[in-house]
Amino acid sequence: MIDSFLDYIAVEKKCSPLTVRAYNDALVSFSAFSGNDLNRESVRRVTGQDVRDWMIYLNEDKKNAPRSVKQKLAALHSFFKFLLRLSVVEKDVTRGIQTPKADKPLPVFFRPPQIEKAAEYEGSADDPVSIRDCLILEMLFQTGMRRAEMTGLQDSDVDTGEKQIRVFGKRRKERIIPIGDRLCHQIERYRQVRNTGNGTFFVDWRKNGETVPLSRDRLYKIVTKRMEEFSFLKKHSPHVFRHTFATEMLNNGADIRAIQALLGHTSLAATEVYSHTTFEQILNAYNQTHPRADKQIQ
Repeated sequence: MIDSFLDYIAVEKKCSPLTVRAYNDALVSFSAFSGNDLNRESVRRVTGQDVRDWMIYLNEDKKNAPRSVKQKLAALHSFFKFLLRLSVVEKDVTRGIQTPKADKPLPVFFRPPQIEKAAEYEGSADDPVSIRDCLILEMLFQTGMRRAEMTGLQDSDVDTGEKQIRVFGKRRKERIIPIGDRLCHQIERYRQVRNTGNGTFFVDWRKNGETVPLSRDRLYKIVTKRMEEFSFLKKHSPHVFRHTFATEMLNNGADIRAIQALLGHTSLAATEVYSHTTFEQILNAYNQTHPRADKQIQ
């Protein structure tokens, strides 16, 4: 039943490969713990107590953060909802089971001057690698795209004439992101030195000069390597650029629902976290500079 469920979320629900892999890992973990191989017959013997015992086991393992445990239970819950639809089981044994409260730390973000320095060209004026890497930083900053969305871009998705990029987010949901003249100029410069991408927008070059699609791992390494030279944050991942994009938009007066649409968030709650970040900035600035500020305000 596990394979049928994974096919269902991949094909019908259009979940990303990363989500499919995470759900598979969660189900394999539960199967190993419970001694139940979760086939059509044995899955009917799973009880709520089995799930509670699994939760206790995961919580006691210090390697599992509360957020990770919560995600594993969500995977098992989705699995049983799938089984209910097929009438394989009569009830969802995960219903009502509590998970540890996951901390929700405020998102970190880069400062625009740090990005400006990191995105400066290195090497010769027509060095394709440097031009591509600088474009990656600038595009992340100006669009707030996810890493998978960046590497999944096709050349036809990037339209400098209309000044927009077509993005396919989670579950292949399409959205259009406007871009400015500066980014359009960098895009065209990159296209001139890229040669061919065989339909893929961002490419990598092998030693023999052959172009291949840029992988998510390669993009991650490019971003972290360049940003760790200019930022003292603990994280330098592409996702920090997503936080930076949203925070800068909000700080400069953008409506939060517009930011939601640009980020491709299904829920407004996922976007509202950036309003808390902005408030933290305001509070810190007040406490540090106003002569009447109470330094103990939290």
